[in-house]
Formats: sequence, C-alpha cells, structure tokens
Amino acid sequence: MAALSFVHHYQPGATPESPTLLLLHGTGGNEQDLLPLAPELMAGAGVLSPRGKVLENGMPRFFRRLSEGVFDLEDLRFRTTELAGFIGDAAAHYGFDASRVVAVGFSNGANIAASLVLLRPGVLQGAVLFRAMVPIVPDPLPALPGTRVLVSNGRADPLVSEAETGRLVGLLEDAGAEVALAWQDAGHHLVHDDVARAREWLGSDLTKGERR
Repeated sequence: MAALSFVHHYQPGATPESPTLLLLHGTGGNEQDLLPLAPELMAGAGVLSPRGKVLENGMPRFFRRLSEGVFDLEDLRFRTTELAGFIGDAAAHYGFDASRVVAVGFSNGANIAASLVLLRPGVLQGAVLFRAMVPIVPDPLPALPGTRVLVSNGRADPLVSEAETGRLVGLLEDAGAEVALAWQDAGHHLVHDDVARAREWLGSDLTKGERR
C-alpha cells in the first residue's frame, strides 16, 4: 500500500485500545520483513510497518550513511521528522491510538527508532532496539521520563561493540529514559532469545521501568 507518505503495511489491533507496533526493518529489508515477529512479540497489537525511502545500492534504508557506522546527520534529522509525521498521519488515517505506539527496530530500523526517541520525544511510548548504536547526540538532551526502551544487542556483533552499546544506554538514561539492556550470545542477527526477551518486556506494564 502506498497511501500516506511511506509504502507500508498496516494491520489493526484486536481492540481500539491495543498498542500499535511500529516495525522498522534493517538495511535491504522492506515492510514485510518483521511482520512474522509481531504476533510473537505482542498478540493482538496493531502493526504499522513502513519501508525506508533511502536507497543504498538498491537496498532500502531509513536514512543515509556516509560509511559503515558514520551517519549523515542532516539526513537523519530530516528522515526522523518525516517518519514522526507519518506516524501521526497514519494514526489519524487508520484510527489507532497515537499515544500507544511502540517501535520495534532492527539495525538501521533500530537506529531510526532511537533517533525518534531522542529527537521527537512523545511520538513513541517505548522502543525495542535490536542491534542498535548511537544515532545522534542531541544538544541539549531531551527529557524522556516515562519513555521505556529495551536494547537487545549481540556480544559478538562485528558492527556494534559493547562500548557502543554502553554509550547508547548511557545516553538514553542521561535523558531520563527507563532502559533495559539484554545481551545475546549472537552477532548482528536476531536469535530466539531476542524475541523471548522482547516479548517479556512488551508484556510488562509499559508504565514501569526495569533493568536487567
């Protein structure tokens, strides 16, 4: 479906009060990639899954990068604002609760989700970040009390080091977010324990923080 400003997939939740999972794919993925995860993560949740608009050698992404791990920050700011607007427009169009949107992002999708948290506070109720790094350091930092974030990264990830993961967690905590960190015995790919930990986290009360 190409309605609104992104090619996307939408599935309504079981009830009007159901949360909506914003699924954000990694580099080279599309709006279909993470759909199988949605019922495993939160049965009955709505699903909004856009396709990134930026192409890198023909592979969709959510924002440009200059090299591996080096982001085009001007483009990141623009794409973050664009995605935030799409979420609001989609909520109005489909009738879901815009205050109950939780991002679930992998790699590049996790990085744009983290950017949404940092640059557009209030757009997301929370975020699950699989294999994420620091996308941008806002100055000044936003105030994020009540925003919950799960970071699930791999100890053997060749792209995201443990130090980089620590930087991301520290940045979010310094902004006041309630951050849970889950380490996986994995590289830059999803494993069963990522899904199990995210399902547990999403099933907990979204108004309460936890740290593991």
